[in-house]
Amino acid sequence: MSIVPKETIEVIAQSIGISNLSSDAALALAPDVEYRLREIIQESIKSMRHSRRTTITADDVDAALTLRNVEPVYGFASGGPLRFKRAIGHKDLFYIDDKDVDFKDVIEAPLPKAPLDASLVCHWLAIDGVQPAIPENAPLQVVAPPSEGKNFEPKNELPVDIKLPVKHVLSRELQLYFDKITELTLRRSDSPLFKQALVSLATDSGLHPLVPYFICFIKDEVSRGLQDFSLLFALMRVVSSLLQNRHINIQLYLHDLMPSVVTCLVARRLGNRLADNHWELRNYTANLVASICKRFGHVYNELQTRVTKTLINALLDPKKSLTQHYGAIQGLAALGSNVVRLLLLSNLEPYLRLLEPDMLLEKQKNEMKRHEAWRVYGALLVNCHLTMNDPVLC
Repeated sequence: MSIVPKETIEVIAQSIGISNLSSDAALALAPDVEYRLREIIQESIKSMRHSRRTTITADDVDAALTLRNVEPVYGFASGGPLRFKRAIGHKDLFYIDDKDVDFKDVIEAPLPKAPLDASLVCHWLAIDGVQPAIPENAPLQVVAPPSEGKNFEPKNELPVDIKLPVKHVLSRELQLYFDKITELTLRRSDSPLFKQALVSLATDSGLHPLVPYFICFIKDEVSRGLQDFSLLFALMRVVSSLLQNRHINIQLYLHDLMPSVVTCLVARRLGNRLADNHWELRNYTANLVASICKRFGHVYNELQTRVTKTLINALLDPKKSLTQHYGAIQGLAALGSNVVRLLLLSNLEPYLRLLEPDMLLEKQKNEMKRHEAWRVYGALLVNCHLTMNDPVLC
């Protein structure tokens, strides 16, 4: 039983010139019309929800019709409620009362003001706490602000407010906190106090003003301290603590943070002593990169793609050192079994042919090179074994 009465079908048929439509045909068409109406309404609701609205508009219906390859309705708009009238001779049939409009009145009516289209323009309000001198911001003129007020009235121009550059001001407590954290990171990263500082970075809810300062500190120290293994490890632990803090919005600074993190994964040398366990640092950083991709991948769709491309290029480049290859393997493995299956397993055979000479005593006399080759081989063996025995992929 259709909710569309056959009388409605008969009226629609008459409106398009079909006056001899039988009652049986109208009854047969009514369910199909109802189905099509429901389909259009469902698509219109989807369009409304995607637009973050709670009311269906004519544009939503047009979008639904276009999606179903149906010509949309043109020129339908109403600023007020629609008025329905009962059709003569039909109890439950209504139609919209369209008012006749005289073209002469329309032509002679004064034109309304053209509406302004809504538009968005992005620009920097401040960079590192300083307002840039760009046209979108207030003009920065070499004029001292009046001592008694802020208004400055040039000749033959409208009054304007002179806004001088405003620097980002931190409270004294935040400055002391930042100085103490940086001091512990640089000089006392092995102390119990540094561990307490990491817990504070991961849980404190008032650190958001310090995030850009910590990011700049990490970026500068990584670029300068690639020979200091303990400093690099401490910096990565600081990054991990900042990522754990749910009270700060660190995703705004990922473009500055990711190069430093990836550097600690695939740099040629991390530390300058044989006792420096850079393998552990690369393993730690690989898990850090994977956690960043997992947490912010839905916000930045290209994040994991770009990281994966960087790692696979480092792995397949024969000019890169074996330590860089190791970091790339660990980074790809941390991204998940699918990445290992698609990228590592598919390139495993040709890569092993290149790695084998460095593993043999007869062909590689440098003991350090042989040790690095066996570490790379072990990483490949473990990660490929785990992937091939992953129950999800089996």
